[in-house]
Formats: sequence, C-alpha cells, structure tokens
Amino acid sequence: MLITGTFIDEISHDIPHQNWGEKEWEEDFVHMKTAGIDTVILIRCGYRKFITYPSKYLKKKYQCYHPPTDLVELFLSLADKHNMNFYFGLYDSGHYWDTGILLHEMEDNKFIIDEAWKNYGHHPSFKGWYLGMEISRKTIGAIDAFRNLGMMCKDASNGLPTFISPWIDGKKAVMAASATLTKSESVSVAEHEKEWNEIFSGIRGAVDAVAFQDGHIEYSELDSFFRVNKKMADQYGLQCWTNAESFDRDMPIKFLPIKFEKLRLKLEAARRAGYDKAITFEFSHFMSPQSCYIQAHHLYNRYTEYKNEIIQ
Repeated sequence: MLITGTFIDEISHDIPHQNWGEKEWEEDFVHMKTAGIDTVILIRCGYRKFITYPSKYLKKKYQCYHPPTDLVELFLSLADKHNMNFYFGLYDSGHYWDTGILLHEMEDNKFIIDEAWKNYGHHPSFKGWYLGMEISRKTIGAIDAFRNLGMMCKDASNGLPTFISPWIDGKKAVMAASATLTKSESVSVAEHEKEWNEIFSGIRGAVDAVAFQDGHIEYSELDSFFRVNKKMADQYGLQCWTNAESFDRDMPIKFLPIKFEKLRLKLEAARRAGYDKAITFEFSHFMSPQSCYIQAHHLYNRYTEYKNEIIQ
C-alpha cells in the first residue's frame, strides 16, 4: 500500500504557509511524481476570506481577498503537464466550524461548483471533486449536505467522481488549538460502524470514495477500525481509501512530520484491510524534499527506500 495521492493545503489555518511561487510548485509536482503520486487534491478552494482563485461569487458575497496567483489554474496546468489527476476541493465558509451545522455550506458551494467547472473544466486533469467538510459522527445535516453537494458536482461535470475524508472519533480527536493530545472518551468500533452505516446509506450514489483520516486512533486499533471501514465501503459501493497522515499527532508541537515507523504501521494496516488507495495529508509540508521542515526531507528519503523495497 503505497501513497499515490496527496492533498494540497494551500489555504490553511494551522500549518505555516511556505510562500511558494510557480517555480517551487513545479519542483514539488516533480517530487510528487517521483514518489509515485498520481492524484493531487486541492483540500479547499477557499477558507473564509482567503481563496485560491479569483472567484467573482466569493469576492462579492464575502469580500474575499483577491489572490495574487490563480492557484487552481496553476495546479491544473501542472497536473496536465505531469499526467496527474486533479480533484477540486469545495469552499469552506467557516460557518460549519463556528456552528457545527453543515447545511450552511450548500448554498455557497452550488455557485462555486458551477463557477469552477465553467472556468477550469476544460483541463484534462480535472478528474473529480473533494467534498471538504470534515466530519466524524452525528454532525447536523451531514447526510443531506454530502448527498446534495455530491449530486451537484456530478450534475455539473457529467458525473465526475466525488470523495470525502472524515475522521474517526478516537482518543486523539482533539482540536488543533487544544493544549491536550488525547481525550478521555472515544468511539468504539461498534459505535463507529453503526453511525457510519447510517451515513453511507444516505450518501450512496452521491459519493464515490471515502478516505478516513488515520491519525485519531491508537496504532493498536488500526486493524479493527480499518476492517470495518472496508466492509462498510464495500457494502455501499464506495471505494475505500486511507488518508495516511504524514504529520504526527502524538507530539505537543502541532504539527511536525511523522516518524517514518508510524507512517509505515498505518500503510501496512491499510494493506491488510485491502484498501483501494492511499492518499496523504500532505506531501508538500510533511514529505517533500523542499519542505520548510527538514524532517520532511528525511521522511521522503525513508519513504523512498521503503517504496523501492516494495516494488523490487
């Protein structure tokens, strides 16, 4: 189970911006391709007032700042050039994080979906959509939001696939701004299965793949949760991917590149469960040879050694 996809976290609020321009992004796409990555996912096209492309809708409604570079055009052009698949991540207004209610996001994104497809749908690398509202369980309006947004994306783009990347409500599922690393209560495998059976039943046909984030549970729990995830995905006709987080949730500094041994444990658990694909959050900060973190350069070397051992 090797990593073949990565998020691109250009609009972030909890990891540092690397201030890359076209030259640095070109170099990073080359590094991604060398590492075996064939899929890049823009995690969000905008967050609150910061946006990745000059959206007329968002600038008018939220007075979003005009971006100095059209990053969606840049990323799609690089994906075209390097024969990679690009998934467009929807807009995050911040209302969900403020209220816990997902329904706010549908109104904005029905305009964003049409705008994005009109502006960028001609690119051959535009292969799908990422429904970027991250949830775990019992989120108000989650089923309606994912079903409606998924169908909006498909209707606009002649049926291109969609995917989601929720988290598992494990011991490490604490807010990034929290001073703690773990919490006392966490979901059981049985509870997780019951709740996600209900969600998957409601979004079947509108969402094509699920990539559960793998960093919120203990390493000893990986196999049990992964088996259940794969069973449910198969039952409802979804591809089962893993979002193999390449940053470490076990340290008080949030967030640094993960120890390679931990990343390997998670990838091998996904292999044992028979997952269909591994993506990561995310290559450019935590695995790239040109990351702002020197530990990422070494993680790239260790991962490359691991990859070469597997494919020999």
